[in-house]
Amino acid sequence: MNSAIVRNLLVRGMLAGLAAGVLALVVAYFLGEPSVDTAIGFEESHAAAHEHEVELVSRSLQSTAGLATGVLIYGVAFGGIAALAYCFALGRVGRFTQRATALLLSGCALLAVYVVPFLKYPANPPAVGDPDTIGKRTTLYFLMMVLSVLLAVAATLLGKRLAPQLGTWYATVVAVAAFVLVTGLAYAFLPVVNEVPADFPAAVLWRFRLSALAMQITLWGAFGLVFGELAQRLLSPEPAKSAPAPAVAAPN
Repeated sequence: MNSAIVRNLLVRGMLAGLAAGVLALVVAYFLGEPSVDTAIGFEESHAAAHEHEVELVSRSLQSTAGLATGVLIYGVAFGGIAALAYCFALGRVGRFTQRATALLLSGCALLAVYVVPFLKYPANPPAVGDPDTIGKRTTLYFLMMVLSVLLAVAATLLGKRLAPQLGTWYATVVAVAAFVLVTGLAYAFLPVVNEVPADFPAAVLWRFRLSALAMQITLWGAFGLVFGELAQRLLSPEPAKSAPAPAVAAPN
């Protein structure tokens, strides 16, 4: 690809990420925020000090403008990164169309960037987790995410290398099995984080984690559909339909 096409795909990826972020924002607001409010209420009712503290940012602002800013910036940023990855992957991961490649990339990104780290270190609402260990927990999560992305890339390369000898199907099975095996070893050796208070409502924790997962599925699913359509129109534009020829009157 020349630089002009890469630039156009990058812009389209960021726009697709913005559109996907809007949909994810709706999911986060209507599914996630009620659980956050419940968790904050639990935290306040169990606080050691009952003195009133001045809020630097109001809860209403956090749940509206703050949430929108974070989700939309996240969508645009990852949309741009995914678009650059798409430029590299197109034509190298199989004979897929532009739309199919975008959906495949989105699915792999959802799995590697979020689902695999989520299964080891799931998202938690307020009141869950020791403030003194937030640095350690953040480091472990990002370590798991980076490891997952690297393992996904390595599995893809392994599958392509084995395809000529084993065929596409068996090469894919071996690559997926290797990814699952090494990921399982990472799960086993990385430290476990279990800081959920004993009396924290299990239903609230479950709903919050489901809403976080639903938000990510919405974000990456919408991105794959929107970006795939934009990439298809850029790289394989449909030929313009020619106007029908005027009818010629038959001679008398």
